[in-house]
Amino acid sequence: MAKPSREAISMASTSPSSLSPPTVPMELHVSNRQKLLKSLRQHLSNSSRPHHGFVLLQGGEEQTRYCTDHIELFRQESYFAYLFGVREPGFYGAIDIATGKSILFAPRLPADYAVWLGEIKPVSYFQERYMVSMVYYTDEIVQLLVDQYKGSGKPLLFLLRGLNTDSNNFSKPAEFEGIEKFERDLTTLHPVLTECRVCKSDLELALIQFANNISSEAHVEVMRKTKAGMKEYQLESMFLHHTYIYGGCRHCSYTCICATGESSAVLHYGHAAAPNDRILEDGDMALLDMGAEYSFYGSDITCTFPVNGKFTSDQSLIYNAVLDAHNAVIAAMKPGVSWVDMHKLAEKIILESLEKGNILVGNLDDMMVERVGAVFMPHGLGHLLGIDTHDPGGYPKGIERPKEPGLKSLRTARQLLEGMVITVEPGCYFIDALLVPAMESANTSKFFNCEIVDKFKNFGGVRIESDVLVTANGSKNMTKVPRETWEIQAVMAGGPWPLNRASG
Repeated sequence: MAKPSREAISMASTSPSSLSPPTVPMELHVSNRQKLLKSLRQHLSNSSRPHHGFVLLQGGEEQTRYCTDHIELFRQESYFAYLFGVREPGFYGAIDIATGKSILFAPRLPADYAVWLGEIKPVSYFQERYMVSMVYYTDEIVQLLVDQYKGSGKPLLFLLRGLNTDSNNFSKPAEFEGIEKFERDLTTLHPVLTECRVCKSDLELALIQFANNISSEAHVEVMRKTKAGMKEYQLESMFLHHTYIYGGCRHCSYTCICATGESSAVLHYGHAAAPNDRILEDGDMALLDMGAEYSFYGSDITCTFPVNGKFTSDQSLIYNAVLDAHNAVIAAMKPGVSWVDMHKLAEKIILESLEKGNILVGNLDDMMVERVGAVFMPHGLGHLLGIDTHDPGGYPKGIERPKEPGLKSLRTARQLLEGMVITVEPGCYFIDALLVPAMESANTSKFFNCEIVDKFKNFGGVRIESDVLVTANGSKNMTKVPRETWEIQAVMAGGPWPLNRASG
């Protein structure tokens, strides 16, 4: 084994990070396959159907940039990643429902792959690396599955097709030459496999925790280095650098949102038309929504803080309104609690704070009935988190999406279950497109103190987001960043984090 270079040793000794990328056990994906097998067999038994056939998934393919030969950085399709952990493109994966055996099908690579892209691995390499029963080539799918099938008639394939309730896109069922030789079931697999992803195993939680740890550390590093006169993309760059160089996170969970000043009221800022390019000004609030992904598993963290390191009274009012909502929700979370009720709890606490700050006037219960909370928090309180930032399973069969303003944006309306990881991300924003109609409406205009609201016209917004695990008796916050105003000010003034290091 090669020794690390002097430069690497020097970098490690002066590192602002105490973390290093953990080894990822393939037992994680073995366990995920066993979980699916158990759930699917139970579903088939409940339907009086035999335990015959194969689960068959098609992994992701590399994509080029439009008509060019530039290949975009590949990231595996999430359901395939969940079951097999395969990082390479072009694979298929199968699970024999009768025997429980797992089979990978690798692409048969051309000889010149070895010239341009490196060693062509034998199938034994993939069998050992991914801990599957067998590995064959993709051009052997038909013959192998026909030979393995023990039922009568055509072999049965359970293919993945179903609606993602966040994107309204459908998952793509596997396709291959010769598929007409098989019976195909396009309805059974998706709801069963999606439900398997909802509650996380300890091995999954360890990866989500690492993604949180390195992302939390990066957020603190960015917070410390933020100064007026910088560009928003410099904050993004610092975050990406920290999570990659110290955490080995080549992928981000989503496009970074680095919004300052009035841009912090743009909920999904950072897209191509608003590419984190504003100059930070003294007196701005910075809303940074950034999360790293490690070995497919993600994080989703938002910190909001003053660019100059000191909260004004107005900034403290809005920030603490959101923080109180954030903390109250986490304290109330446990199995069986309704996520819709948690959203309403967050709304009520924010409205109460705005009423105390004279931004709103009138009866709190009347405001809730008229959905005034949605004017200030138009998005949902949070979403399931895992291999996808917006992990699937928010609306299984039987769970209806609410229709009221604010509530209709919830990515799940479920009751909480032990093992769920869900983001808690209340916010309070001053968005003209929502405020102006509400202040002109006959039903809601009476609640607004227009003179004070006008003072906050260019304020932007505050969001505080943590990733929270639902435990047997409550919850555990997996995110580790400064939250109280005094903590943020201390860290931005050069203080240690965690703060207990100073007294330890």
